[in-house]
Parts: sequence; structure tokens; C-alpha cells
Amino acid sequence: MSSTSSESSFEEQEENTVANVAVLNKYKLAGELANKVVKVVIEKCVEGQSVRELCLLADNMISSETALIFKKEKDLRKGVAFPTCISVNNCVCHFSPLKSDPDYLLKTDDLVKIDLAVHIDGYIASIAFTHLVGVSKEKPASGRKADVVRAAYTALDAAMRVMKGGVENFRVTDVIQKAAESYQCKPIEGMLSHQLYRNQFEGKKSIIQNPNEAQKREHEKAEFDVNEVYALDILISTGEGKAKELTARTTIYRKTDSAYMLKMKTSRAFFSEVTQKYDNMAFNLRNFEDEKRARLGIAECSNHGLLTPFPVLYEKEGEYVAQFKFTVAITATGLQRITSIPLDTDLYKSQHKVSDADLKEALSGGTKTNKKKKAKAKKAAGDAANAMLGLKIEDGAEAAENSKSSKEQSNSTAAEEESTTQIRNG
Repeated sequence: MSSTSSESSFEEQEENTVANVAVLNKYKLAGELANKVVKVVIEKCVEGQSVRELCLLADNMISSETALIFKKEKDLRKGVAFPTCISVNNCVCHFSPLKSDPDYLLKTDDLVKIDLAVHIDGYIASIAFTHLVGVSKEKPASGRKADVVRAAYTALDAAMRVMKGGVENFRVTDVIQKAAESYQCKPIEGMLSHQLYRNQFEGKKSIIQNPNEAQKREHEKAEFDVNEVYALDILISTGEGKAKELTARTTIYRKTDSAYMLKMKTSRAFFSEVTQKYDNMAFNLRNFEDEKRARLGIAECSNHGLLTPFPVLYEKEGEYVAQFKFTVAITATGLQRITSIPLDTDLYKSQHKVSDADLKEALSGGTKTNKKKKAKAKKAAGDAANAMLGLKIEDGAEAAENSKSSKEQSNSTAAEEESTTQIRNG
């Protein structure tokens, strides 16, 4: 490759990373909406609430609110990047039932995992949060439910604090394992946190949690670099950490880069609609007008590798699984949270606490590298956003949101550092 083409390739690559202020602001805007939707869903997690209706509510909210922004850019795609999943108790992930599937009605003391993703112009903001139905200051969680929630959140906190340029991905694997063990829990075996690219959920680098011996050998070691974005996904279980399929049908799929000449007319029509509407983003079969025809079409597409299925997975009955997933960007000034909701640790009373010296050290580390540079970068990002966007989400104008976001991020960081101190002190 010539010097000129190398420079051109580098510039093009940098253009799509968080080094570009316009890109970072699209990530942030998607992240703010993702946070907002999860908070709405948490409020509606009450006794008797339909899981299917909650999934629909969240997806519709994402679609309607992203429709309000970048209206002048007709070719700019935006909306649901990964359909909302609400997985309860021992259900590990990907529960998002069709209209024709059995629903689930929430009960008090159900441990609910809310998982979704938003994208703006292909820049993905993914988030997952765990909430106990009926939990309050007067009625805090205790026992194994509290243990697994604290374990997962501590693992996420520690992972974020060690994710810096030059650090190896297996360092994150290690702190996740130690956090789970601190609360006598186990990470779900082999689950991955992926680097995110524009329009891609699975970048070159990834972080594996609780790998078995074969996975340890096969998983590629990699160092984090500045300007990379990751969906840091933590799944912790009170059980053995083994996930498997049961009877729930797969409802979520995503198009791959594979090619195949489909034989059935139904399959060709279905795949054409998928390509046109969703491109590389994940979708739920309930989005299609005729679920039966969609089922017929998806069979041939899946069998020949044109679509990736996301099966509903379960731990053993009677166990509990907690999940926290934040999208984070490794920048020159430190780690930035694209999505994040602080956990109120006072609501989850565990008898266990962190005692491992290495984990304590990881939890005491900061996510910032230089406060002055960080402030300067924030101001530049905010100024560029105001000039470029002139947008409005439901809560108000973009400029107000940017100002509010800076204050909220500061308050959220302080709150989470306080929570971390509580975790360390038990």
C-alpha cells in the first residue's frame, strides 16, 4: 500500500472514531436516549406488568424519539440497534416474546434484566441494568439476589477502572472473576464484551468472562487502544455459570456478511425486507406484519448463515442472574461512559464484601487521566455539538441536554464513586 493510500485510510478510520467530536456526540446522544428508556422501563417494572408490553414500549420509545432528531439528513439511519429484552430470574438473556409466544407477568421480588441498544448513524449505545421488582429503602434486597446484583455491579465498576490504553483484555477477565468470587457467585461462562465499530456489534477485539480451558487457549489476547468503544457486558450467576437453551423460541436475529442465493420466494422477500429496514442492526420477528411468513423466511436464511440468531438462554431453575452493561469509550483523557445508570447499593444488602487485594486496588483506580484536559475536551465537544446538531429529544433542546449531561455525568461519577466505596467497605 502506498503512503498516500495509507494516510487516506487512517484519516477515514479516525473519522469514524470518538477522536472525531461529531462521532462522539452521536454516541452520547444515543447513550442519553438509551439511559432514559431504561429508566422508564424500571419505573414500570411492577407486579402484574407484561414483559412483552414492556419490550414493545421501550422499542417504540426509541423509534419515536430518534425520529425527532437529524430530520434533515434523510439518509441517516437511527433507531433500535438491539431490540429490548427483559430476562427474569434464571433467564440469562434475549427474552423478547412475539405476540404468538407465551408472555410473562412480573411478580414482586423478580430479578429483572433490561437490555437494549440505540444507534444514531450506526454509532451504537448499548446498556443493560438489573432491577428487583418491589425493592425500596424500606424493603431492600438481601440474600442471593443481593449478592448477585452487587457482584455484577462491582465487576463492571472494576472492569471500567482497569480499561486503559495498553492494558490487556484478560486483565478485565481477571477482575470480573474476582468480583464474582467476592460474593460467592460465578460469571456466565464464555460470555463476550465486544469492541463496537460503526454499524458493527462485534469488532476485532473482545473480552471474555469465565472462560473454560479451551476458550482460554482460543480467545485472542489484545491490548486496549485509545479511541476504542466497547459494550462492557457483565453477566453473573448465583449458580454454576452455565447457560443453555430451553423451550423459549428465538425471536431476535441480525444479518451477517455471508452470501447465499436463497431458493424460496418467501425467504428472498423476507431477507430483502431485513436488509432494507435493519441493515446490520438486530431485529425482532414481531416487527414483521405476518409472523408466520417471517418464520418461514427466517428458516432458510438462518440455515445458510445469512442471519445470526440470539437464542434465549437460561441458568438452572432456582438460580439468579444479574446483568450490567455500559458502553464505554477509551479516550486520551480517560474512560468515558456512553451509557450508564448508577446502582443504589443501599437497596442491595449483601453479607459479603470485597477482600481480594488485587480487586481492591482495581476498584481504587480512577477512570480519568487528566482532569484539565478532560474539561477542555468536554467544552470542545459541547461547542461542536451545539453548532452541529440543534436537536431536540423529548426532554428539551440539544444544547440544554449537553449542559445537563455534563452536570449529570459529574454527579453520576461522584455517586458511583461513593457506591464503590460502599462496596469496598461492605
